[in-house]
Amino acid sequence: MTVNVRTKGREIWQALLGLFPLTVQGCITLIVAATALNVFAYGAMDLVVFALAICALAILVFCLFNTVIVGVLLQRKIRRDHAAAATTPAQVKVEAGFPNETGFKLPSPTFLPLVRLNWKITYPDFVSTRADIVEGKFMREEIIPQKRCLSSYVVRQFSVSDVLGFCRFSWFQKQDCELMALPQTNSVKQLPLLRSLTAEDGIPNPSGEPEGDRMEIRPYAPGDSVKNIMWKVFARNRQLNVRLPENSVFHSNRTVAYLLSSQNDEAAAAVARIALESGALGEDWQFGADGTSEVSTNLPAALQAVARSRALGQALVYGLDQFLQLSNGQGAHCIVFAAAEQAPWLAQLKNTIGRHSGQFSIVLATDGMEREAPQKLWQRLLFIAPERMDDGSTENTGLSKIQHLLTEIGQLVESTLIVDRKTGNSFDRYLRKV
Repeated sequence: MTVNVRTKGREIWQALLGLFPLTVQGCITLIVAATALNVFAYGAMDLVVFALAICALAILVFCLFNTVIVGVLLQRKIRRDHAAAATTPAQVKVEAGFPNETGFKLPSPTFLPLVRLNWKITYPDFVSTRADIVEGKFMREEIIPQKRCLSSYVVRQFSVSDVLGFCRFSWFQKQDCELMALPQTNSVKQLPLLRSLTAEDGIPNPSGEPEGDRMEIRPYAPGDSVKNIMWKVFARNRQLNVRLPENSVFHSNRTVAYLLSSQNDEAAAAVARIALESGALGEDWQFGADGTSEVSTNLPAALQAVARSRALGQALVYGLDQFLQLSNGQGAHCIVFAAAEQAPWLAQLKNTIGRHSGQFSIVLATDGMEREAPQKLWQRLLFIAPERMDDGSTENTGLSKIQHLLTEIGQLVESTLIVDRKTGNSFDRYLRKV
């Protein structure tokens, strides 16, 4: 609640500050010119200072009028265009980390000199904005989302300023537009099969392998492996028989999967997206994510749930328990996607696993696993650790942290898979490459 109040207060302050037409440079120029005109021009009758001060004030006033006129005209035009398009809101589907066109464009303000126009998207956050001039007539918007998001509207901050930096006129404009940004997949192209494993006889195989003991005996047939031939029996009666493993478990056609949200969950969302798009969940699946109360059974709805799983302005509520009730997954095998970090969902997931009778598998995602090397004293004194650029990627997770997380949760789930979005490699619970 405190964060929302601070954010709202900051927006109001920026809106009021944008209505003041002079910048810091313009205010300094105005004060210096007025002081020089009063003290030296009129007081000492210095004609040179008088001419320079009058020229500076004239340029300042000229820039001020041009900036305000262009700003007011563009503001009215943008509001008219948004009001005309309100009946059919635009739908923009983009991917994080890549430049995308939104279809928004404005005429280039060339009818008055010394004026330039720029704008940026302030909501959703983590969206870089740039304007490309097309044929010298229009300015076309191009965005690069740094994180995934799903929003029903977009807020832009427009700014009209002069080339000398004396004046600026800015305002915020809201547009009804469905913007969906999917997480960047990086090097992850394919995942191991993540379908649920259900025991054929009601008793799951503890090893997780789809074959049991070699109990079935039948005559040799073309295509059987030589390793399965019973050579001792062949030596006695000269008949080729093979011993085959029984099917103790089989792949269930129904998969239940869920995405947990946290602070650095962009890699987990990318892995969930790859699992959905590549068919790693099988043919019949149900998907859910934090921030979505419905159960998704098709790819478009599931991708929307992935995009909506990042909180915009407020924290998301842990919803795995509700999802299991809605999907009738009380006894089903549930695959959970989460970030490889110590997050608030860890304690809640433990409670969920303890309450529900079904089995769970967890897929942890990260943006690089590094072996932490202890720094020497002189290194800590002389070198400053570089700050992490929040560009939408999860910070590198140390192997010790991943091992601690696996130790804490590995005994509670049926299987564990660690996926490195940076390299595209997958590892099992023992950090062996899959």
